[in-house]
Amino acid sequence: MTIPRSDSVGQVAGLTRRDGAIQEIRRAIVRGGLLPGEKITEVGLSAQLGVSRPTLREALNQLSREGLLVQEPFRGMHVAELSTAEYLDIARIRHSLDLLAVDDILAAPDDSRMVQLDAHWARFEAVEKDPDPLIRHEAHVAFHRGIWEASENQVLLRIWPVIEAHITVALAQDQALRHDPGRDIQQHHALIEAMHSRDRTLIQKAFWEHTVGSAEDIAAILEARSQERS
Repeated sequence: MTIPRSDSVGQVAGLTRRDGAIQEIRRAIVRGGLLPGEKITEVGLSAQLGVSRPTLREALNQLSREGLLVQEPFRGMHVAELSTAEYLDIARIRHSLDLLAVDDILAAPDDSRMVQLDAHWARFEAVEKDPDPLIRHEAHVAFHRGIWEASENQVLLRIWPVIEAHITVALAQDQALRHDPGRDIQQHHALIEAMHSRDRTLIQKAFWEHTVGSAEDIAAILEARSQERS
């Protein structure tokens, strides 16, 4: 089995040992220290994190429940990985559901839902250039959840945990294949500007470019790498 690279994760500090391990492994996945599909070994990882194997096992089980890690018979545990088809399917589903949330925001009889959206945006904008990739990632996911919260659509909120797991895996894979924070910032500013315009055509275009367009770019990268290996 693969032993994690010496620089893939950092030592745990501050939080409880379990929560610290969860945070460090999540950070390693988000910044590409642990790559999609990479196998996890308890011996190597517990030594790097400075935690006991039982504590590490608790952390790994939690990350598996979140969808960031996958446990398979005879393969052990590895970082979650999406196929090209799965990546595109998730993007298209997200695009449709995001537009449903935006429609509900715009349909409000007053500006209360837009005010909620702006509050979520302000929290995201405050850390969008933070040097810690985990902080940026968590703010990114929270902003997209915020769009759904502002819609006040209770069905969307009930299915959010499933979507969040897929978003996290997709963003981690995106980070591993293409690191372009400037592009991400530009696209998010385009999203909020489009929503404030209330122009459905502009909104659909901005969300398509952010979600489906990005997924198509990743799919092209994955396809090119597949052809290189063949």
